[in-house]
Amino acid sequence: MSATADSDEHTLVLAMDYRVPDPARVWPVLQRSKPALADLGAHYVLVYVSTRDAGRVMVTMSLRSKEPILEVLRSRIFLDWFDSVGLQDIPAIFAGETVEKIAVSDPDPHDAPGVIMATIARVDDLPTLISRIRATLPRFADAGIRNLRLFRAFDDEHEAMVLQEIDTEEDASRWIDHPDSVAEWMASSGVGAYPPVFVGRLAHLMRLDENA
Repeated sequence: MSATADSDEHTLVLAMDYRVPDPARVWPVLQRSKPALADLGAHYVLVYVSTRDAGRVMVTMSLRSKEPILEVLRSRIFLDWFDSVGLQDIPAIFAGETVEKIAVSDPDPHDAPGVIMATIARVDDLPTLISRIRATLPRFADAGIRNLRLFRAFDDEHEAMVLQEIDTEEDASRWIDHPDSVAEWMASSGVGAYPPVFVGRLAHLMRLDENA
């Protein structure tokens, strides 16, 4: 799940899904890496901790860079980071761009934060999938889904990451066990090199700017 090089400035979304002996070590390592992340072009970093799988963490990062994407992925900061949190093997990194943001329901400021479901999988046709989602939003709302974000891998137009925010963990379990037919990506999760659906909550958010 690497990405092809691009000489122009680009906004890149990275997602890393891995297991660590102690998820509490991830955030301090990121905090110490803040200057290096800013130099890399990161403008926000989010850390999600799984509520289902012990030790499982997902980190997403948005950055702007003029460096070729492969050079960004080869940055020493990632190797140092993985080593510091106790990873013995380098995890797969999804590298892509935001394609669509879909608000399924109007946010209520009194609602508790939702549960995040993240899936990296193959899809047949991403634009068609987005159209089908928009045509069936009431079904997603009935399932408790609040919003979706869809990302396309830079090196494969059929590889996508879908982030869904859903009301509760019970709703997430029902959606995983019995997804809507439109949610074709759910059937591809955990197949081949792709990890199972990540279910968790946002634990930390880091915002950076050019002077961070």
